[in-house]
Amino acid sequence: MTAPSPRPRIETGQAHPARVYDWLLGGKDNYPVDEAVGEKLPPEVRIGALHNRAFMKRAAAHLAGLGVDQFLDIGAGIPTAPNLHQIVQRIAPSAKVVYTDNDPIVLRHAEALLVSSPQGATDYIQADVREPEVILEHARTVLDFGRPIGLSLIALMHFVADEQDPYGIVARLVSALPSGSHLVLSHASNDIFPEVAEQVTEQYARSGMTLALRSREETVRFIEGLEPVEPGLVTAPEWFREEPAPQPEPSGMYAVVARVP
Repeated sequence: MTAPSPRPRIETGQAHPARVYDWLLGGKDNYPVDEAVGEKLPPEVRIGALHNRAFMKRAAAHLAGLGVDQFLDIGAGIPTAPNLHQIVQRIAPSAKVVYTDNDPIVLRHAEALLVSSPQGATDYIQADVREPEVILEHARTVLDFGRPIGLSLIALMHFVADEQDPYGIVARLVSALPSGSHLVLSHASNDIFPEVAEQVTEQYARSGMTLALRSREETVRFIEGLEPVEPGLVTAPEWFREEPAPQPEPSGMYAVVARVP
């Protein structure tokens, strides 16, 4: 696995979404400033984080079962077992995964923990989703863009404000993918639990982090021109493929897998 150098400085006095998410999942790779944010969030947020993580596992396994053996995971977050490559390489040992995140601490952990199977490969680049060309340029050195790729944008685009062109960013990334690729996307809502959404947005803003929660109508725009895989855009606990969905739990996370035609 390769990574750019020199290493940037980690800002331990500023909360970061990847580290707050780590805390919500019960991880230890965060700082007091991240924990302070997490402790002030409503309990529905931690539940949503767990729902989101479970969706990622199901979606990744589903795509690997279809024969997809290349993945580009943007906004990967701090490694938490099982990681995406561990899930897909159990099914397709030769699978290749490129991880991307903009938090320097993720790079430190990626170097140690994102270790591929002998047959496959993992790689990591520190970059921001707002720099799609930088990400794609690096990904092309590892992945074959002539074959289907799974693009993973898990709990990421709600950190991109409307004025930063979130739909244009996703469209640019998807446009680089060949037919038969898939977009895996989850997004926090503002219309399932409106009062909770307002509290969370305000808390993140007080901590210096942008949060742009979106409605179902706004979220479905990310997959315009793509072919939604059944059951389509649903809440994260409702997205099941290989087995019937259990009685769904209330969740403020939307989730969808969509095929590139």
